[in-house]
Amino acid sequence: MPAERGTPDEPASGGPSASAGVDPVNEPKSKAGRNLPAAIAVGGALGISLILVLVYVPLAFIGVVAAAMAVATWEVAKRLREADIRVPRLPLIVGGQAILWLAWPFGVQGVLAAFAATVLVCMVWRLFDHGLKATPRNFLPDVSVTVFVAAWVPLLASFAVLMVLQDDGPGRVLVFMIGVVCSDVGGYAAGSLFGKHPMVPRVSPKKSWEGFFGSLVFCVVGSIATVTLILDENPLIGLVLGVVLVVVATLGDLIESQIKRELQIKDMGTLLPGHGGIMDRLDSVLPSAFVTWLVFSLLV
Repeated sequence: MPAERGTPDEPASGGPSASAGVDPVNEPKSKAGRNLPAAIAVGGALGISLILVLVYVPLAFIGVVAAAMAVATWEVAKRLREADIRVPRLPLIVGGQAILWLAWPFGVQGVLAAFAATVLVCMVWRLFDHGLKATPRNFLPDVSVTVFVAAWVPLLASFAVLMVLQDDGPGRVLVFMIGVVCSDVGGYAAGSLFGKHPMVPRVSPKKSWEGFFGSLVFCVVGSIATVTLILDENPLIGLVLGVVLVVVATLGDLIESQIKRELQIKDMGTLLPGHGGIMDRLDSVLPSAFVTWLVFSLLV
């Protein structure tokens, strides 16, 4: 999840402008140049809030996810437009809400139908966004990126909604969230203490193999414990989930790192002190939601 930490080696944090008005010399920062105390405080507050929602009003989790995805989509679209990639923000945000909310009454079918409709509307919107008589410019690359954003943000997030709607849904989401946190914490600890061998230096120079194996150990242990204690399922399911989560979360980090590298930015936004934007918090969470839903659908 950490943004530009590029890895589970580094903690989630905020963008360059997040420290505005703060003495850059005295501000406590991590090795990644981030405000670590702020990152921990914000992350802890978000985590506790989500746990309370899942325990007491689990259906409200859908609204939390929908609001977060609307902001994340706006952040990504804004950054892309700054790079002269014109993605249609309004149909993307509205379509993203349809993808998430239609999961509630219609399940996977509602998600897929809303996704297909969002893609179609976005293509038509981009075709005529300068009027009926104007000649579209960069239509193909803009639409391709638009479809990617629709899949990357609301579509992947919809699997968290599909999970919470199961009979033991709140428990499944808790297991998923704890697994991702364990991956981050283990990667940061091992990477900070022992990180010497970069994994993919051209994409994320601070992501190390030592951090990856730290993520693997923490996430596997955490997933086995939570699958056993929260879901009362076979520990082997936790083992499978822990391994898959670490691989997918790491790839999610790398994907966002490469996107931000190409856009020449540090963070997608500045909304969360110590973390950056909403999307900077979700880079590993979104693909992890899908694989957790898949593992549970197949094995639980």
